[in-house]
Amino acid sequence: MFKVVINPHWEITHSNDAPLDTAVLLNLLMSIQKTGSISKAARLVDLSYRYSWGLLREAEKLFGTALLNTDRGRGTTLTPLAEKLIWADRRIRARLSPTLESLASELESEIGKTIVGKTKPLRLDASHGFAVDALLHQLTEANLPVDLRYRNSTDAVAALSRNECDLAGFHVPLGDFEKKAVERYTQWLNPREHCLIHLAIRTQGMFVAPGNPKGIQTLQDLKRPGVRFVNRQIGSGTRMLLELMLAGANISPFDIEGYQSNEFTHSAVAAYIASGMADVGVGVQTAAQRFSLDFIPLIRERYFLALPLSIMDDPLIQLVIDVVQSGYFRKVINGLAGYDSSDTGKILLLSEAFGHAKMAAI
Repeated sequence: MFKVVINPHWEITHSNDAPLDTAVLLNLLMSIQKTGSISKAARLVDLSYRYSWGLLREAEKLFGTALLNTDRGRGTTLTPLAEKLIWADRRIRARLSPTLESLASELESEIGKTIVGKTKPLRLDASHGFAVDALLHQLTEANLPVDLRYRNSTDAVAALSRNECDLAGFHVPLGDFEKKAVERYTQWLNPREHCLIHLAIRTQGMFVAPGNPKGIQTLQDLKRPGVRFVNRQIGSGTRMLLELMLAGANISPFDIEGYQSNEFTHSAVAAYIASGMADVGVGVQTAAQRFSLDFIPLIRERYFLALPLSIMDDPLIQLVIDVVQSGYFRKVINGLAGYDSSDTGKILLLSEAFGHAKMAAI
């Protein structure tokens, strides 16, 4: 099984100067941030001290300002510009990761077909999330070929109904908004044809800067003047959930500054706020933790993998079930901030999962 990794790569240029490749520079800056020393950082990223100084001087010449503050008593620290460069890279990676991972998976599949011959990959369409990332890692470790496409929950279950994938990942809120969410998904899920694998329970809430400087506590605060909101893309399960919560609180999206913005992952929303470009957004707790943001819980939801009943005995599907039901995978899920593995691995009929929602379609 071949593994393809695609990383974002960006350059900076000014006027007619030669472009500055940020890859090595960013690694050096992050190491300086970690160690407080140019010499230690250079060793950490396997560069010579002389080359590191030359690279830093070249970058400072391009920007026309310093990247480092040097104080004999406090060591070497980054200037606001250097910190902004690091945040820019984190934001780029957060926004592009689903697209690049999907493309990498497609390339793996095509390479495998060309070289190995008849390779039947598991086709997984899912909304991007940390439990799905964990599952993909475990399936890769088990040498199970996976053709992954990250897409929003609605598109994933729609693709399953058209037999374009074997597994479709989607999430449904617990509580007052469950019924309306289920109504949207059961347009494509048939109780006589599909069943569910329970992947995890996770907590969705609001991301705010450390210390919550704007004093945001409830959804009503999103309407306040001067509060900048960053949203998920149209069609995403998180944006659908937010629409339901706003309607329940009688809040018009038109009253929220930045509501029409679009970011494609929980991490991209977190990176946007961490870089100071917005004050608040909605996503899962894990992303807030990884970007050192404060988190205000709003609702818990279940994340499922939907699949046809007809392929339950397929060896690839059985491998997936074995992985999801393993004690190790449950431990991984519990290690994610805001995630709960209590029901991880349960196989459910749609009527068992959503029967209490009293859906006519089920």
